[in-house]
Amino acid sequence: MQNYQFTAVDRFLRYVQIDTQSDPQSPTNPSTEKQKDLSRVLLQELLDMGIADAELDQWGYVYATIPANTNKENVPTICFCSHVDTSPDVTGAGVKPIIHQNWGGSDISLPDDAAQIIRVADHPDLNHQIGNDIITASGTTLLGADNKAGLAEIMDAAHYLLTHPEVKHGRIRLLFTPDEEVGRGTEKVDIQKLGADFGYTIDGEALGTLEDETFSADAVKITIQGVSTHPGFAKGKLENALKIAADVLAALPKNALSPETTDEKEGFVHPTRMEGNQDKAVLEFIIRDFTEVGLQEKETYLQNLLNDVLKSYPGSSAQLVVKEQYRNMKDVLDQHPAVVDNALEAIRRAGLSAARRSIRGGTDGSRLSFMGLPCPNIFAGEHAFHSRLEWVSVQDMQKAVEVIVNVASVWEERS
Repeated sequence: MQNYQFTAVDRFLRYVQIDTQSDPQSPTNPSTEKQKDLSRVLLQELLDMGIADAELDQWGYVYATIPANTNKENVPTICFCSHVDTSPDVTGAGVKPIIHQNWGGSDISLPDDAAQIIRVADHPDLNHQIGNDIITASGTTLLGADNKAGLAEIMDAAHYLLTHPEVKHGRIRLLFTPDEEVGRGTEKVDIQKLGADFGYTIDGEALGTLEDETFSADAVKITIQGVSTHPGFAKGKLENALKIAADVLAALPKNALSPETTDEKEGFVHPTRMEGNQDKAVLEFIIRDFTEVGLQEKETYLQNLLNDVLKSYPGSSAQLVVKEQYRNMKDVLDQHPAVVDNALEAIRRAGLSAARRSIRGGTDGSRLSFMGLPCPNIFAGEHAFHSRLEWVSVQDMQKAVEVIVNVASVWEERS
């Protein structure tokens, strides 16, 4: 790709200024209509490239095809996927992207909030970025590199393939989803319409990495029914549901089993929401582990903890409901080694050291893999996800574009 004028950064700077925050409490699909604002931009850019079948469906999903240009008949159809929404954790409205050109290695202070400093000591991957151009937000919003970097990289790779027919490849499908950040990114995907054999989400972190293993994930909802009465006549009668919920939270271990106390292959039990009154309260958790056995152990632990707390409240009751979210995609990918091997080769062809990693989270690829589309996760250069300190480098984004193009080539060559 020598002398190619990359378009990924220009696209990215446009995309991040469109607010696409999703909402976990919304029952609609997509959870927020504003996600379609970016979907419509992507649709128009695809049509402008000459991709005639590009479409945006009622659910906010964008589908498009780059036709095969090879004479080989047995090349699998490959899908590249990214999501349009940004995390509900930090606002994505009014993003002001800043390019710190030729970064020299010092901590990066974000101008709109003096307390927001990207410290090299806290972000060791910055040590590989000296001399590169670092993109951040201004300090009051997230940046949206998760996953608008991936969107921009896929769009740039599509542009390259369409303007460089000498690069031979099979049929390529593009898929841009809403609501990945709230666990519903594949809820309305039409797998038959997508018509791909293998896929790749472009939603990973450090340069050169490929993630072929994710958490398995469940959501837990505990509904507590207390005993309500007038507080003036409550002695010996009132059992406050809010206090019961607080006792459940207080009983969780302080130094284990939480996101802030675990790493690598350790799972956790993480409370995410509490609401209610003295009569009724609701606690919501996410449970994470790399194995289903580990998930079940943590859910049993939480049930036992709840039962122990209720012993002090004989008039009250509680219901614990588990909802499956996604499962470790490694269980599927191990049955299709080519999907990982070809991506690792594509990374190496870009002059990078290829590294396989496990991700302490999930991607659309987790669910897509179990829907019949084996789908590991390729780096997009995203860092400090879901925070005001989010950053990505121009050079990493361009390497991701190169890798996507290489993936298409490798599948054609090896078929």
